[in-house]
Amino acid sequence: MNFFKKNKKKILAGVIIVIFITIGFLYFNREKKIEYNFTIAEKQDLIQEISATGRVKAVNEVDLAFEKSGRISEIFVKVGDQVKEGQILTTLESEDILAELAQAESGVISAEARLKQYEAVLEKEKSELETLEIGTREEEIAIYQSKVINAEAIYNASIQNVIDTLNDSYTKSDNAIRNQIDPLFRDLNTDNPQIIFSVNDAQLEVDIETGRSLIEQQLETWVSSLGIINKENLESQIKLAENSLNVLKAFLENMALAINNLTVNSSFSQTTIDGYKSDIYTSRTNIGLAITNLSTAKEKLNTAYTSLLVAKNELTLKQASNTPEKINSQKAVIKQAEANIASQEAEINFKKSIVQASLAKLSKNTLKSPIAGIIIKQDAKIGSIVSGSEIIISVISENNFQIESYIVEADIAYLKIGDQAKLTLDAYGEDVFFKAEVIKIDPAAQLIEGVANYKTTLKFIERDERIKAGMTADLDIITMEIKNVLVVPYRAIIFRNGSGKFVRILSENNQIIEKKVEIGVIGNGSLVEITEGLNEGDKAITSIKNN
Repeated sequence: MNFFKKNKKKILAGVIIVIFITIGFLYFNREKKIEYNFTIAEKQDLIQEISATGRVKAVNEVDLAFEKSGRISEIFVKVGDQVKEGQILTTLESEDILAELAQAESGVISAEARLKQYEAVLEKEKSELETLEIGTREEEIAIYQSKVINAEAIYNASIQNVIDTLNDSYTKSDNAIRNQIDPLFRDLNTDNPQIIFSVNDAQLEVDIETGRSLIEQQLETWVSSLGIINKENLESQIKLAENSLNVLKAFLENMALAINNLTVNSSFSQTTIDGYKSDIYTSRTNIGLAITNLSTAKEKLNTAYTSLLVAKNELTLKQASNTPEKINSQKAVIKQAEANIASQEAEINFKKSIVQASLAKLSKNTLKSPIAGIIIKQDAKIGSIVSGSEIIISVISENNFQIESYIVEADIAYLKIGDQAKLTLDAYGEDVFFKAEVIKIDPAAQLIEGVANYKTTLKFIERDERIKAGMTADLDIITMEIKNVLVVPYRAIIFRNGSGKFVRILSENNQIIEKKVEIGVIGNGSLVEITEGLNEGDKAITSIKNN
């Protein structure tokens, strides 16, 4: 009795353990019930699809930039504007090019005028030949003597006009440098004049300062030569002046480049900078005018000289007897006149090519839309300086969009040109559908997060005003559609290496039978086509559960 009292707790614990062991033995050794999940193998239509995400893009999207740097002068469009093909969008400042164009066009006019003179000379020479062949009267000689006198007077006046123009050219050049450019320099009395502001381009700064020193010598040489100008040295004086003006023109172009890059700081206000720009512009205009005036005066001198020679030759011919030698000589003169015309026509073509070159340069300062569409980017601002090739305007074609999508390597083998797709756009939700068609599959892969993807382009089958560039598209691309085939769920297929593919069938007496099968297309809903091994109505087991 005392034993049970002392060991009561131990005995009770042992009894409980025995009870639990007995219950566990009975539970785990009860008869287990097996539950089969299966589906009926049946015939139905099977669709194979690829799901992907894409982005809507315009068929034509053009980024526009000027070929060279410059300052924006005019802007004609803003973001959202509709534009036509060839419409002007913006322009750069083109005063320099316009001046070049005007000078080139003046050259064409002068060359054409000279051609007319040569043509007139040819007619006169032909008339002289006729006269030689007929003979000359004294009253006719008097007329030609008068022509020589008039031609000499015009020639002498042309010489004086050139001299006056040379002096005026020097005056304009001296004024441009002394009064308008020199305030931008210090140490002008030394061999090393310095520009008063910093130039971003070190080589440009050296060229400017060296150029100012050389110009000083050029002006001194020029003004000294003007003191001894005469008819005999006129040609060399013209060459010296042309060279001096070209040196000044190049120098002022460098100054314009430097001042255009000068920005407002503690030393230079915008008003001061604008004043410098105005002075340089005036200087360049005056030098350009001097070049044009000198060229015109030179042309007039050459024309007057030619006319004088013609008049003298005409007089000589009239005074000479009409011998066979003189007649042959006149025929040679006519041939030369014809050669002069041919040469002058070539000169006109050359001058016109210069005009075309200037027009080409001017066209590069005008940005036009190459397509009809809508402006989606416009970063140009009037007065701002843009760099060459800097994209400032973008245009997309209107109502003509495509979809670009990247298809993973595992799906690309099923995809082909012409496949149809049903898609939604995130902007309009899952209930609004659009149709598209595959039109391009890139042959080269692109690695995206280490996975090979192939860029695929689809076009919308129908135009729709709701479609906008940049929208996100969710695509279901139909790669294959077959009718009335035997299908089972993909999870019913058992793959065994070396043996093939099997499906477990539940017989009428609930026995499991394994059948070897051949499969075809894997479609939506994880259904797979069974091409061989099953019959319609078979119960294909998808899972087995023990209860």
